[in-house]
Amino acid sequence: MKLITRTLMAGGAAAAAAIAWSVSGPAGSTNAATSVAEATPGYAVEDFNYPQADKIQQEKGILLKRGDGHIMLAECGSQEGLLEIWARSKDKVCFRVIGNSGHLSLEIPAVFGIKGNSYDTDVTMTVGGREKNLDITKNTFTPVGETADPDGREHMLVEIRTSK
Repeated sequence: MKLITRTLMAGGAAAAAAIAWSVSGPAGSTNAATSVAEATPGYAVEDFNYPQADKIQQEKGILLKRGDGHIMLAECGSQEGLLEIWARSKDKVCFRVIGNSGHLSLEIPAVFGIKGNSYDTDVTMTVGGREKNLDITKNTFTPVGETADPDGREHMLVEIRTSK
């Protein structure tokens, strides 16, 4: 502030005009400063719904509902260590699993087998209005659904849970 005062005293009106221009811009300028605090940022709220679930359902015929992002749909054969879901109603469906644990709720009808990966995996399947919880063997094909049911009924896969 002392520098501005001395400049004004020493340079007179020309110095005052130069300082005023450097602080506020050229005369007649219409650029108005706005407070950043006035614009309220949006909130990011995670709802855990599966991204692009509608598009995936249209293209692949499977319903991916909700999850924690650690079990994600993957192109089968794109990498090693995928969790493979075998269903009569669809081609093989594969999932990439990351992190220490994961969960995904979904609907894949007529599932008859699941090939596990290096994670401990349990699945929940429904048949006749009842839920069945099953453990999937690591890195091996596990018969589930109609292949493991004495009555050969179709089962729907409704949840996958993984942990290390």
